[in-house]
Amino acid sequence: MRLSLGPFGILIRVRVVLANSALLSVGFAVLVTSLCLGTYSNLPVDQVLGALFGFGPDDQELVVRELRLPRALTAILVGVAFALAGAVFQAVTRNPLASPDLIGISAGAGTGAISAILFGGVTAAGAGTYGGVPFGALCGALATAGAIYVFAYRGGTITGYRFVLVGLAVQGALVALNRWLLAKADIDEAGRAMVWLTGSLNGRDYTHVKWVGFALLLLVPPVLALGRAYQLLQFDDDTARGLGIRIGRARIVLLVLATCLAAVACASAGLIGFIALGAPQIARRLAGRAEIPLVASALTGAVLLLVADLIGRTLFSPTELPVGIVTGAVGAPYLMWMLVRTNRVGAG
Repeated sequence: MRLSLGPFGILIRVRVVLANSALLSVGFAVLVTSLCLGTYSNLPVDQVLGALFGFGPDDQELVVRELRLPRALTAILVGVAFALAGAVFQAVTRNPLASPDLIGISAGAGTGAISAILFGGVTAAGAGTYGGVPFGALCGALATAGAIYVFAYRGGTITGYRFVLVGLAVQGALVALNRWLLAKADIDEAGRAMVWLTGSLNGRDYTHVKWVGFALLLLVPPVLALGRAYQLLQFDDDTARGLGIRIGRARIVLLVLATCLAAVACASAGLIGFIALGAPQIARRLAGRAEIPLVASALTGAVLLLVADLIGRTLFSPTELPVGIVTGAVGAPYLMWMLVRTNRVGAG
C-alpha cells in the first residue's frame, strides 16, 4: 500500500533531500575544520588536503592522517550509531524521551564494559577495539533491553510511556551498581573505568574505525530493510497491524538492532549523552516530517558528535575536554526543554 500526498508529498520529499544535502555539506565542512585545528598546529586547508592525498611533508601527514583523521572518522561512525539507536527507540516506542542514554541501555552497556575493565584486565585505551569491552557492553545492553521489555510488556503490547518509566527505574539501579563497582575497585582500575564512563574520543585510531565500521555494516542494512515496519510502528498498533505488519516481531527485532547499535557506540567511545536523544528530533524538524527520518538522523548524529569533539579539543586548548562533557552540557538543558514541551502539548 502506497499513500500519495500529491504536491504536498512532493514538497516534503524535496525538503528531506535538501536537509540531507545540507547536513552532508555541514558535516564535510566540520570534518575539514577538525583536520585543520589541533594542539600540535593549525594547518590551512590546502596543506590538510595535500597531507590527506600524500603530497605534504611527513610531519603534516602524520598529524592529519594518523592522529586527527581516525579520531574524526570514529566520531562520525559513533555519531551515526548513537543517532540510529535513538531514532529506532523513539520511533518504536512513540516517545521522544526513549533514548538509550536515558532508559538504561547505555548504563547497561556501561555495566558490562566496566566489568570487563575491572575484572577482565582490559584497559580503557583498548575500549572499542577488540576483546572484552565490546562483548561486555553488548551483553550488558542486551540484558538491560530485555529486562525493560519484559517489565514494560502488559496486555499484549508495550506503551512508550510505560517503557520510559521502566527504563528510568532500570537506569537508576544500574547507575548505582556502576558506582558500587567503581567503589569496590582499586584506584588504578577505577581510574581506567572513569575515563571510559566520561565518554572520550582521545587516542582513537584506525582499529577503532574498522571495528565500528564493520559493526555498522552488519547492523544498518537490517534496520533499513525494516524501514516500512519502522515507519508504520510510529502510528498506533491497530494501524500498523491493519497494514500487514507483525508488530510484536518487528518491534523486538528493531529494538534488538537499536540496542546493538547503542552498545557498539558505547563500547567505542564510552557513555556519550545527548546524541541519541537529540539527533532524531533535530532531524525530524529539519526534514519537516511527522515521523523520524533514519538517514537524516544518522547524518545529524555524525555532525553533532564531530562538532562536540571539535569544541572539546579546541575550546580550552591545549587542555582537552572529553566529548562526553561537551554533549552532557548541551544535553541537560535540551532534556529540560523536551520535558516542558511534551507536557505542554499533552504528551508527557
